[in-house]
Amino acid sequence: MLRVPCDERKNWEAMAQEFGFKFHTMYGEKYWDESAYYQFSLAQIEQGIEAPTADIHQMCLAVVEQVVNSDELLTRFAIPKAQWAFVRKSWQDGDPSLYSRLDFAYNGEGFAKLYENNADTPTSIYETGFWQWMWLENKVDSKLLGRHADQFNSVQEKLVNRFKELHALNPQRYLHFACSKNTEEDRGTVQYLEDCAKAAGVQTKFVYIEDIGIDKDKQFADLDNNVITWMFKLYPWEFMFEDAYGALLGQQNIRWLEPPWKSILSNKALLPMLWKLFPDHPNLLPSFFEDELHLVPDDMLLVKKPIFSREGANISFTDARGNALDDKDNSDGPYGEEGFIYQQKYSLPVFDGNHTLIGSWLIDDQAAGISMREDNYAITQDMSRYLPHVIY
Repeated sequence: MLRVPCDERKNWEAMAQEFGFKFHTMYGEKYWDESAYYQFSLAQIEQGIEAPTADIHQMCLAVVEQVVNSDELLTRFAIPKAQWAFVRKSWQDGDPSLYSRLDFAYNGEGFAKLYENNADTPTSIYETGFWQWMWLENKVDSKLLGRHADQFNSVQEKLVNRFKELHALNPQRYLHFACSKNTEEDRGTVQYLEDCAKAAGVQTKFVYIEDIGIDKDKQFADLDNNVITWMFKLYPWEFMFEDAYGALLGQQNIRWLEPPWKSILSNKALLPMLWKLFPDHPNLLPSFFEDELHLVPDDMLLVKKPIFSREGANISFTDARGNALDDKDNSDGPYGEEGFIYQQKYSLPVFDGNHTLIGSWLIDDQAAGISMREDNYAITQDMSRYLPHVIY
């Protein structure tokens, strides 16, 4: 695994505008970065990333089975009691999912270590499935990469095929796509997924989360008073559970992407549960609930993570007893009231001064591709740079 400097395409910013990649630069900072790429061998991808992705995903589903059948565990996962039946029914009914992303620390040797599971609202799917593949094609066509250069990337193909399967289950339903206002990245992500759905023959509509209301029959509806019966929402379940209309969830005939049971997989409490069910698994890091710190070896350093944290927010480093360490990489944010878990500190690999995280994508339970994020600091956050990758 190498980080290889390279020249940027001369016209890439104009191409980005043409293809709707409007968030390649945010707040004056570069988000998409093609001044370098990451290079893997085929064995590193197949054995180091693809195989453990499939394995860990099945382990995560085993955790869901445990949690939905336990009031105690649903409580540990900070899922409101009023939503337990809603979450349970979703799992028991086998509600289908679309996609998710596992985040790994991996340097090309040994075992990739799972950091977390982004199973509800993962972003950077457009950059992964479309934009970095276009980068590869452009580089090969211009002979700046050899014809044998490849990527671990079947994301777009698998997305379209998955939408075809989901459409067969919902042939008469419009699929509403939704995200919050005032976020270019979320809107771009949802637009890409909507395009993939349209390519699969799905009839779609878009509505902002803030514009969803209820009709006289207490059905969710868009601004044109169309009742919502099937929805992809780039909006976390934990927010929906607590929103004004949260009490109405489960009272409508709506099929959700992602389904309510994904509130368990996208939850950091997943990590100590994985460690309990699969102790010493080579791709897992020791992880603990707050009341289990007495089980932590005295010399183990920990990462303290809120149960609902996103984009690297509210992450801090502690000693084995949970005492905060003075670390420049600690991050702030709005999370933490719901409680924390603790995971063994395992640093990201550093390439040319960049801390590098690998996101491994799953579409319909199948490993589908990877995304590369890097930062000057140890915690990957929303503005961490995205770089392409190749297989040689």
